[in-house]
Amino acid sequence: MSIRNWLLASVVVIASTAARAAEPQTVKEASFAAPNDVTMKLRMEGPYTADVPLQVVCYFKYTPEGVKRMKGAPVELDKELGGVIGALRERGEFVGDELETLFIIPPAGSIKAKGLLLIGLGNESGLSIDVMERVGKVALREASRLGVGRVAFAPLIRDQGNSTLDTGEIERAVSRGVLLAYDTEKRLQKQGLAKPFTLEEWIAEAGAAYFDSTKTGLQEGIEEAKKTVAQRSTQPYGISK
Repeated sequence: MSIRNWLLASVVVIASTAARAAEPQTVKEASFAAPNDVTMKLRMEGPYTADVPLQVVCYFKYTPEGVKRMKGAPVELDKELGGVIGALRERGEFVGDELETLFIIPPAGSIKAKGLLLIGLGNESGLSIDVMERVGKVALREASRLGVGRVAFAPLIRDQGNSTLDTGEIERAVSRGVLLAYDTEKRLQKQGLAKPFTLEEWIAEAGAAYFDSTKTGLQEGIEEAKKTVAQRSTQPYGISK
């Protein structure tokens, strides 16, 4: 092949590659209807690329050993934020005690989410389904307090080196907690005991290896929440004066 032809061929290859890179990438996802007209969505996406008003992530209680085992999404997330999370944890300003929360406004030019909520999981040895359900409830109540109706959630448990619980079980507990807490919010609103708030969409984030198990857990969490909501008392929480 002559130099001229080689150059022309190279230009074509580069142009084709650039065109493919410019094409929008399809992200695998699944959607499900939940009580109180909430859309529960599962999306194969990381917390540092999700374009949402509020991104929620979880961290175990800080230890130097835990930091060494951390990989994947939490590492990339903090890299995008310029090391903000790592600095807070190393200084003891967000330790990660169970249900400890901290809201951060991401710096301009970092992640796509407009707000980032950190929730502590406590000691790894204490991780349980009950803890994850409580995390779901706290995440929803913080979203309500902030007035954010579209939320993405990533537990980041596998990326912190913990495999105690199945990813499907984790999602089942979190989604059940979210939906039950939201049902309480709606009941309080009807009595004028809570400010108006509508959860339009809750997005569970999962990696490719855990997408199917997380999907099963999400569906189970929705069904369990439906049953519990149906059994709840319809009586007012208090007597009007």
